[in-house]
Amino acid sequence: MVARMTSTTAVGLRSERGPILLAIMVTTGLVAIDATILATAVPTLVAELGSFELFPWLFSIYLLAQAVSTPLFAKFSDMIGRKPIILIGIGLFLLGSILCGLAWSMPALIAFRAVQGIGAGAIGPMAITIAGDIYTVEERAKVQGYIASVWAASAVIGPTLGGLFAELDAWRWIFFINIPLCVLAAWMLIRSLHETVEHRPHRVDVLGALLLTGSLGLLLVGVLQGGVSWAWASWQSAVAFGVGAVLLVAFVAAERRAAEPILPGWVFSRRLLLATTLVSVGVGAILIGLASYVPVALEGALGVSPLVAGLALAALTIGWPISAALSGRLYLRLGFRITVLIGMVLVLAGTGLLAAFAATPSVALSAVACFVTGLGLGLVATPSLIAAQASVEWNERGVVTGTNLFARAVGQAVAVAIFGAVANTIYRAAGGGGVLGEGAGAVVDPIAIVPASQAVFVGALLCAIVTAALATTMPRDRPGAPAAAPAATMGE
Repeated sequence: MVARMTSTTAVGLRSERGPILLAIMVTTGLVAIDATILATAVPTLVAELGSFELFPWLFSIYLLAQAVSTPLFAKFSDMIGRKPIILIGIGLFLLGSILCGLAWSMPALIAFRAVQGIGAGAIGPMAITIAGDIYTVEERAKVQGYIASVWAASAVIGPTLGGLFAELDAWRWIFFINIPLCVLAAWMLIRSLHETVEHRPHRVDVLGALLLTGSLGLLLVGVLQGGVSWAWASWQSAVAFGVGAVLLVAFVAAERRAAEPILPGWVFSRRLLLATTLVSVGVGAILIGLASYVPVALEGALGVSPLVAGLALAALTIGWPISAALSGRLYLRLGFRITVLIGMVLVLAGTGLLAAFAATPSVALSAVACFVTGLGLGLVATPSLIAAQASVEWNERGVVTGTNLFARAVGQAVAVAIFGAVANTIYRAAGGGGVLGEGAGAVVDPIAIVPASQAVFVGALLCAIVTAALATTMPRDRPGAPAAAPAATMGE
């Protein structure tokens, strides 16, 4: 399958490809804003719908649906093209947003968040894949600045809008605001992005899709809810992990016989792709460790407001897009491997700072550590993904992108379970009562939270050390090496 693009060298919103770039930015904004807008409105939402004990599922079900659907949409995009898949994703995200805004109960809202998550599973990887299709590696160095600016703006816009809608007692508009954004993104893509795809008969791997969805769904539910909704040593965990493992083994066996497997074996047999995938797992683990425990540590130990604690963590989401935007200059001059290793040095410095001073928490120090870590992650996540994309042809790029993002989601899911188990064990041993992270309004012991959060930050540092070691396995690359021709066409 091939898609071709008209030759052009201009990069920017006013260039020939500008409308597609703008469409990618708007589409990325859907997922980026959704990642931060809901958390600040949880108390208001719970006050109206009730079922406080269920609210963590608003986030877990979204993550689960997104993670499970990402590799499926990625594979299908290599078969029928990016445009139909991303439009399907936008349509599902729009439907989910409308239903969430009309939700009459917490269980209904959770179910509709799953629809949103499935849509996000197509939007995220497709936006990145389209950018990889229409821009060369050299051009991506400039384009990344535009895409990174969306995440930087969303880090501020999301919590602000969420807080505003919560104060106005209009939490439903957290979801309704997606309606014009979805319509605008779809219209821009329909008008601007035109793929020339070589159609040929395909054998859809239905069995592989079902087995992968079932196995990942059960395993992620077990990881996310073990120790939260039920004990780790319980029949629920046994069923989730046992059946999930059996289905995963069956999936691997089925993929070996499939004509067009959902997750081809070559993804894990090529050195660069395996290394970048494992690095992505580490990025997800480090990210969730800081995002989950920096705010609760500052609020619990120092008694600061959620706003102040959130601003300290926001330093990470500010540092990430800044370095991601500048990463192109580094990897064009030094190569992908060296750029990623520089990023890992910064990640080690940031997580090391948090771990070293966790016993004497400070808002300013935490913000600095988060900012440095964010700078490092921006130099790791973006260049490693672009390196993986640049190493394959058009008909493999969707799978490669989806696998990388799926690996990050798996890292987050597994790490949040491990960090939670460790933190709660130490928290209770230090005299704290209850379970950390049970929700807004939970009282946190200011003494017990210190060793608990320190353990998580040490864990994040260990993850950074392992990830740095994995990054060294990336093949050495030649800076400025010519990239393969992009693959898509612009519209009128």
